[in-house]
Amino acid sequence: MATEHGTQQDGANDSAPRATDPAMRWDGWGDPARAETLPFAVRALLPLLLGRLRKPSARPELTDVRPASSGLAGEDADAFAALLGRSHVRTDAESRIRHAGGRSTPDLLRRREASQAVPDAVLRPGGHEEVVACLRLASDLDLAVIPFGGGTSVVGALDPERGAHRGVVSLDLTRMSELLEYDAVSAEALFAAGTTGPEAERLLAAHGSELGHFPQSFRYATLGGFAAARSSGQNSAGYGRFETMVTGLRVATPTGDLVLGRSPASAAGPDLIRLFLGSEGIFGVITEVRVRVHPLPAERIRESWSFTDFGAGVDALRQVAQHGGGPTVLRLSDEAETGVSLAQIGKVGKALAKGASAITVYEGDHDDVVARRARTAGILQAAGGTSLGQEAAEDWQRTRFDGPYLRDALLDAGVFCETLETATTWSRLAALREAVTSALTRGFGEVGRKAFVMCHVSHTYPTGASLYFTVLAPLGADPLDAWAGVKRRVGDAIMAAGGTISHHHAVGRDHAPWLAEEIGTTGIRVLAAIKRELDPQAIMNPGAILGAATPVPRTGGA
Repeated sequence: MATEHGTQQDGANDSAPRATDPAMRWDGWGDPARAETLPFAVRALLPLLLGRLRKPSARPELTDVRPASSGLAGEDADAFAALLGRSHVRTDAESRIRHAGGRSTPDLLRRREASQAVPDAVLRPGGHEEVVACLRLASDLDLAVIPFGGGTSVVGALDPERGAHRGVVSLDLTRMSELLEYDAVSAEALFAAGTTGPEAERLLAAHGSELGHFPQSFRYATLGGFAAARSSGQNSAGYGRFETMVTGLRVATPTGDLVLGRSPASAAGPDLIRLFLGSEGIFGVITEVRVRVHPLPAERIRESWSFTDFGAGVDALRQVAQHGGGPTVLRLSDEAETGVSLAQIGKVGKALAKGASAITVYEGDHDDVVARRARTAGILQAAGGTSLGQEAAEDWQRTRFDGPYLRDALLDAGVFCETLETATTWSRLAALREAVTSALTRGFGEVGRKAFVMCHVSHTYPTGASLYFTVLAPLGADPLDAWAGVKRRVGDAIMAAGGTISHHHAVGRDHAPWLAEEIGTTGIRVLAAIKRELDPQAIMNPGAILGAATPVPRTGGA
């Protein structure tokens, strides 16, 4: 068990307030200078897990990529330049390629192709009124608009799809980065939507506060993106999902503006804030986000645990979640993920060890942290858990935002690596895990690939929990086609087992085919009616959420 004192988050846990990281790699994750090579133990494990691997051909350089010529006429670009300034309207190849999609594995595989779909232009508004003006002009010019924050979507939400329109523009919101208001008495802060997670924490730290929302995309994702995707952070056990932190929004739509959240609670009709949380830009653009904040924690305790198996660990987490007053961070890795995690940090001898592992972190005032730790430890011990001290928890905290770098290194080694997530009630959790694992292994097996599946629980509730899967398989000659078939099988399996198609990655275009099965055809009609009212020309993010939201035939055998 490790105890840390102080009012600032330490650099070792890598969530300390700081300026935004350098620009994202165009064909991978994050800062190019932080790109990883595979640890020796991981390289040694891969043939045992997946069989023979063939290293793929070298990735193209950015200058090798040839996007189609911009469909915008010169007068179109001039019209946007009159609104934003010439330097904030980009039609050069590099800017358009950098806005060609998100950061899922299929996105990155497409980045390795010589020919790529890209937006016709990148627009960089500096505030709400410029966003309004851009939407108005895009409507007049018959151009689709894709709102773009940190570029971290993993569900196809940023694909430059023009729909029925003559062109498509990427609306990059990252110039809109600012703490607009800070209310110490009410413990609220109002941010421009393009503010990144690190920048928001840096600005709040100057007031002795934090938001405490740390998804794996934290270094690059924006607060507007957190809201638009209904994000969940790694501290969700203590601070909740991002949607529970949001107290107000300002939204620009093609037919008018909304300013929502004038009081902490209201019965003045349905809560329209919730309408835009998870909307992924299909109704309009979130331009400002008001959030509740809390004091920087005075103390932090980290502790790791082991369980004989994943099922025992799940039951222990259920008891903690239902008891209440537990950790700020509570997560459980299955046996497979535990072994690979050990290999990542060089513990070769333990990499194939049996058992599941859990991480707990407690933040707050000294007395509260100590009491919550003691209460949770008692529950975990009674459920069969064994405390392993602080080392594994510290290793996780130090590297918790670095997983996507490892994914890039695996792709370079010829390994397909993708993640997906879902959630259900505690009583259905084991069956859902088995269904998804089976769908992944059988799906890859049908195309002649051996798959290795890992799973963890990172978000818990009194009634249920999320399941987050990582699958490894040989890349092969046609990885995009192979994954499309596996993905269909997995989506069907999730629906059949009573899970949600997305717990915190949003819907985008990738999950849209299953949305009608989850919310019903009446639910689809409601969303479509709202879109018709707010976006009658359907220029906002065509194809996302509603684009393919019709029931899909089951593939069988999942």
